[in-house]
Amino acid sequence: MNKRLLSVDVFRGLTIMLMTVVNNAGDWANIYPPFRHAEWHGCTPTDLVFPFFLFIMGVAVPLSGPIPIFTNDTMGKILTRTFRIFGLGFFLSYFTKIQFFGLEGTGLLIVRLLLTVVIFALLLGKYDKKLQFYVSVFVLSLMFIFALGGFESFSNVRILGVLQRIAIVYFFVSLLYYRTSFFVQAIVCISLLLIYWFFMALVPAGEWGAGLLEPGKNFAAWLDAKILGEHMYAGTKTWDPEGVFSTIPAISTGLLGVLTGQILIKNSSTIQKAGFICIAGIVLIVVGWVWGLAFPINKALWTSSFVLFTAGLALFILGLLYFLIDHLNWKSWTKPFAIFGVNPMLVFFASGIIPRALGMINVGEQNLQSFIYTQLIAPNFSDPSMASLVGALIYLFIWFLILLFFHRRKLIFKV
Repeated sequence: MNKRLLSVDVFRGLTIMLMTVVNNAGDWANIYPPFRHAEWHGCTPTDLVFPFFLFIMGVAVPLSGPIPIFTNDTMGKILTRTFRIFGLGFFLSYFTKIQFFGLEGTGLLIVRLLLTVVIFALLLGKYDKKLQFYVSVFVLSLMFIFALGGFESFSNVRILGVLQRIAIVYFFVSLLYYRTSFFVQAIVCISLLLIYWFFMALVPAGEWGAGLLEPGKNFAAWLDAKILGEHMYAGTKTWDPEGVFSTIPAISTGLLGVLTGQILIKNSSTIQKAGFICIAGIVLIVVGWVWGLAFPINKALWTSSFVLFTAGLALFILGLLYFLIDHLNWKSWTKPFAIFGVNPMLVFFASGIIPRALGMINVGEQNLQSFIYTQLIAPNFSDPSMASLVGALIYLFIWFLILLFFHRRKLIFKV
């Protein structure tokens, strides 16, 4: 029987809420300071969102399958979920590139939104499991054909991204959970971190030599350029923050979650598990920080020290939540967070579509999103960063109302 823990849903909900706020600043030129990414090395609260989600995704794997019996059906479920998540992320890269018989403005937006509804139904809808697999393979294959088939409109469409990395990490950590022991998973986790450090610190990267960790000038960036070519993140063009090589240590982030999940389903007492998880978190924070002195903590590179440091924070926070919610049974405050925690993919996907759609609707010289902010929110604040924060919080509240509507009707969208 699947074991669902409220503390896990709350942790996931907190992560999704933070993601919603930091990804939807009212004014990107005046981001509320704590919600900025580290300029390069270092770690801010914003830099915790992605590793926290990978971590808690890993935790959920043992909770959803406490007895790891690997069958053809298990493999089918893993592949289907992987393809569906990857496809959702891949479609986000396509949204603003879709053209339709020369349409522009509102007409083109309607076409793009209709296609979005179709993709949503195909990749997040509930229907026959085998059909889900074949549909996800078909949709994903079609996207790769458009990206790699010489079509000019999609010649530089981004292949990787946040949801794509989530899909890849989910695939590998799920296979390792169902096919190997706790000990082997721990060894693989450590080995991946050491292998990544070895290549990033000691292996020459083209003309840059070995050990260089500058933006676009490091081994991961060099390899991404070789593999992805024009299909990289548009904001950098020379490297991808969710690139191929930096996904290797991201698998370790997911594996640390898998290991934690197995601790949570053990028969030991809740106080013992909470204590062990918190202590393990503190140890990883210290080890990650110390390693960071030589191999800097860096989200964009997803360095090994970043993995340990952020996973340590995730462990400690989850341990506290587990103690408060599942041991002390203090649950009265958890509902808003749990509401976000049970529908993460809906928020992830739709939050990627909404800003893109609003950006296509013009009101005078501005798009609709900018118009709402500059006319209704910004004039009420003398501090532009505070106005930007309020804009993000309003967006978060709107999402809360949407998810509350789904919660009351027991609607959960799962891949």
